[in-house]
Amino acid sequence: MHLHPRTTPRRRRRILVGAVSAALLCTSGATALPAAARSAAPAARPGEAPALPGDLAATPPMGFNNWNSTHCRPDFTEEMVKGIADLFLDKGLKDAGYQYVNLDDCWALPERDADGQLVPDPQRFPHGIKAVADYVHSKGLKFGIYTSAGTKTCSDIGFPGALGHEASDARQFAGWGVDYLKYDNCNNQGVDARQRYLTMRDALKATGRPIVYSICEWGENKPWEWAADVGHLWRTTGDISDNWSSMLDILKQNLPLAPHAGPGHWNDPDMLEVGNGGMTDTEYRSHFSLWSMMSAPLLIGSDLRTATAATYEILDNKDVIALDQDALGKQATVLESTDGRWTLVKELANGDRAVALFNETDTAQKITTSATAAGLPQADRYRLRDLWQHTDQHTTGAVAADVPPHGTVVYRISAEGKTPGAGRSGS
Repeated sequence: MHLHPRTTPRRRRRILVGAVSAALLCTSGATALPAAARSAAPAARPGEAPALPGDLAATPPMGFNNWNSTHCRPDFTEEMVKGIADLFLDKGLKDAGYQYVNLDDCWALPERDADGQLVPDPQRFPHGIKAVADYVHSKGLKFGIYTSAGTKTCSDIGFPGALGHEASDARQFAGWGVDYLKYDNCNNQGVDARQRYLTMRDALKATGRPIVYSICEWGENKPWEWAADVGHLWRTTGDISDNWSSMLDILKQNLPLAPHAGPGHWNDPDMLEVGNGGMTDTEYRSHFSLWSMMSAPLLIGSDLRTATAATYEILDNKDVIALDQDALGKQATVLESTDGRWTLVKELANGDRAVALFNETDTAQKITTSATAAGLPQADRYRLRDLWQHTDQHTTGAVAADVPPHGTVVYRISAEGKTPGAGRSGS
């Protein structure tokens, strides 16, 4: 294991990369903990925790977040955000299932007002946050915002965090019409992670507004073990970067956590980099396929205003999206991994199986498995739907593909002509 610096502007973090877990450490300056946070009541025991709002995030959230494409640059403005909402409709992304248009860091002024309220940056958002939320809602979409479970957010500029201000900030977000909160982990003053995130969860619940709650704790304290009744999704790793190595590292950290994911509580391996330019289209198809197989939130991280036709084709693949959004909500598991040849299997609500044949290596590979190994019952034949070629084939059981370097072939497999008396095997 080793430390390496993250080069994303305005966020000084380090990512500890390992085979199973990662810790993301904020190195920005700490400030004094507000008295309200120091005197916070102890966190409720799991058995006493109030339930999250029902029916939220029954499938992994889909939408957009500006961070990967704009960071804190001047082009992060209300006009950009409105333009993204327009493109959701114009390019068919809303019809494909994308619904959240989310702001990340740098939307506020560095200081609260005299009443302790957050103040939107008037240069970026001259009409305020509520006006932007109203615009997004007018398109039939939902609106998200960002803050940190600390005294400051993650930007070096030092925008106000919510630690010690949870109730007030939650009311402000609800009043603006926020539908989704990404709650980061910088400048947390060492306050117990579960306690920090419970406090905001309860503050959001007290507003009475249904708000999807995204815990961005970077997997430091294994939130998959304690956050199922705290948030709707939780980051399992450090921040993704727009390169093959980063995507691969995060994949390998998130895959073993499949038992912890399900409707209303998802593992989050971070946002999509599809279209940002650091990978090939083949690699982006793998990225999108693997995130969908893992039931990951699908939050577009590229600037849709300048996206290529190939990027839109990847993001709009409804056959692959259907795997991510499958009602059963089972994250794919690893059936086999040998010398960079991966076979992932995902059980689907109608009894089908999705099988991803993923080639991690730099040379073409033939990857094989079988329908019964994927968990389907014995049958006379099976239908294989190639979800990228959008073609069908039939097989008596063999599942195979010649997979290009860094490529992924995804099949949706269903049994046809079942043998009498054959029983379904589980996965």
